[in-house]
Amino acid sequence: MTKFSEYGLSVPEILFPKNIDTKTWSVVACDQYTQDKDYWAAAKKIAGDKPSTLNLIFPEAYLNDEGKAERIQKIKEAMASYINGGVFDKPKKAFVYVERTTAYGRVRKGLVAALDLDSYEWKPFSTALTRATEATILERIPPRMEIRRGAPLELPHIMLLANDSGGLLIESLGNKIKARGDAPLYQGELMQNSGSIKGWAVESEEDLNGFKAALQKLYEAGTKNGSTFLFAVGDGNHSLATAKAVWEEEKKRLQESGATTSQIQESPVRFALVEIVSIYDKGLTFEPIHRVVFSKAGASDFEALIAFLKEKLGAQIQEPSTAQELEEAVKKSSADFGFYYKKDGAQKRVLLKTKITDLAVSRFQPALDEYIKKSSESEIDYIHGADEIFRLGEKDGALGILLPPVAKDSFFDTIGSLGPLPRKSFSMGEASEKRFYLEARRLF
Repeated sequence: MTKFSEYGLSVPEILFPKNIDTKTWSVVACDQYTQDKDYWAAAKKIAGDKPSTLNLIFPEAYLNDEGKAERIQKIKEAMASYINGGVFDKPKKAFVYVERTTAYGRVRKGLVAALDLDSYEWKPFSTALTRATEATILERIPPRMEIRRGAPLELPHIMLLANDSGGLLIESLGNKIKARGDAPLYQGELMQNSGSIKGWAVESEEDLNGFKAALQKLYEAGTKNGSTFLFAVGDGNHSLATAKAVWEEEKKRLQESGATTSQIQESPVRFALVEIVSIYDKGLTFEPIHRVVFSKAGASDFEALIAFLKEKLGAQIQEPSTAQELEEAVKKSSADFGFYYKKDGAQKRVLLKTKITDLAVSRFQPALDEYIKKSSESEIDYIHGADEIFRLGEKDGALGILLPPVAKDSFFDTIGSLGPLPRKSFSMGEASEKRFYLEARRLF
């Protein structure tokens, strides 16, 4: 079978449940709906007594609850039970081409593969093939390690982005599969009105060699200054960092136990299941995450902040006449920012126009952090949706800040030159559009 080690990938042996009922088997990524236990209670009710990935994951809504160790133990017992109890069909050695139709009618195309964790690094200014997109918060990793360490199975919600504007890697492969009329491995609706999903095996030498040829083109295009940037982690930054940390532990154990080089290289723990998606996929939406600054000093502090950012970013200021005009100006730009706040009972609207050529948030957030650090009056929060920004900006002591759209064409260049983006830089679609667990792979 065709090898992909030079690209940090491997064809995995994937486990699928027999007679898949996607609506009860599949649940959304564990890091979604973290403040909504009703969502997860509804998921449990839908799954009922049927085999479900809900029994194989730890929804983060419950991370701070009592009995965490017992929950983790039950998860690992459920994994063993599913393996030994005939839930899964025999392993299939293949990539999986996936088409996910979301509740919003968008179709996202991806490829499930195994990523070599030795080809990935989350630390800033890495030259690895696969790199983090956002700053990694170290304290988030140990709790996740408890779940993965010694687990018999892994299920992926990690999504890797490929810088593939021509649709060479995923889209062309999918077109070929569907033109042939290949039968899907699975298809069905997803729970809680989250759309539907289909998946096809990619296992023929013709398909694998075609995929490899496309990878080589992306590899060459991503090689600059002596290193190659092939994949960026879109979703699941901390999950992939956790997999890396567990692999480093296991690698050390294997080395100390006298394992051969071959045994170490072929350890299942060295790999993590991921889904690769083109950053230019029409079904993949990138939404900016806006900011709101709260200050007891109110308008005077906000105007000092705007003046600070104007000087720091070499910007110009305009004052749109309406909130709609402010929002439209920010949306049409790639590096302009909108400010909305109350002063003396009246609403103020400020447009900060910059000439930033990198991804705008990569320059804006460090400047904002610098001001907040100096000001004892201010604190920041992160907001989805412009409507919420305007609602908050109408309150005393709140400054709504609109960020421009995420420019896909500068995404890889910015990370390649500046390292991971600041926290809360972007969101890939709505919560219900995140990856649902479906495929599994033997781990320990």
